[in-house]
Amino acid sequence: MIRLYHVTKRYGDIAALRDISVRVAKGEFCYITGPSGAGKSTLLKMLYGAEHPTEGKLLLGGVDVSKLPRRGLPALRRNMGIIFQDFKLIDSRTVAENVGLALEVIGTPRATIDRRVQAVLGIVGLRGRGGEYPPTLSGGEQQRVAVARAIVNDPSILLADEPTGNLDGGMAIEVMEILQSINLRGTTVLVATHDAGLMERFPYRSLRFEHGRLVQS
Repeated sequence: MIRLYHVTKRYGDIAALRDISVRVAKGEFCYITGPSGAGKSTLLKMLYGAEHPTEGKLLLGGVDVSKLPRRGLPALRRNMGIIFQDFKLIDSRTVAENVGLALEVIGTPRATIDRRVQAVLGIVGLRGRGGEYPPTLSGGEQQRVAVARAIVNDPSILLADEPTGNLDGGMAIEVMEILQSINLRGTTVLVATHDAGLMERFPYRSLRFEHGRLVQS
């Protein structure tokens, strides 16, 4: 599903990632961990095409993302869900509108959008809340909306960048349980985190980075 061959990413003279080679299998749940500045977010950005490797090759489902032109990114991201730490919800749109936005932009019929939105809101425990607006929700509920938005297109890969970083312990566990259930449906899930407690409670393979190097897999 995901393969990196000797991937290096430099910003000027600074190497954010150094000679990374690793494979993540289809359907796997995997943590990307390490201290701040270790390269976790840089790796995720390369996976969804926001950054390109300076050296090496990065394959997603056989597609060489390291050579993908910008016009090819929308097609790549249709099979991918992305969850950000700061939610990135649109306050002026309802919960249902936020969740369905990714389907709207690719021209999905309205009836299909409505059906999928209601289904994923049920998965994340927000059934019946589609008409509310993000500012009226708690942080944990907003993160659930962000999760629903990321999975509404039934992605084969789900990338989550510190998805529990702004949540208290109970809410963090609830979000992790949702990600776990999504993984059990067959989605490959990569979670960038430095929360050792969550990784102990939900034990999966960890890719640990330090100073841009992969030091544990």
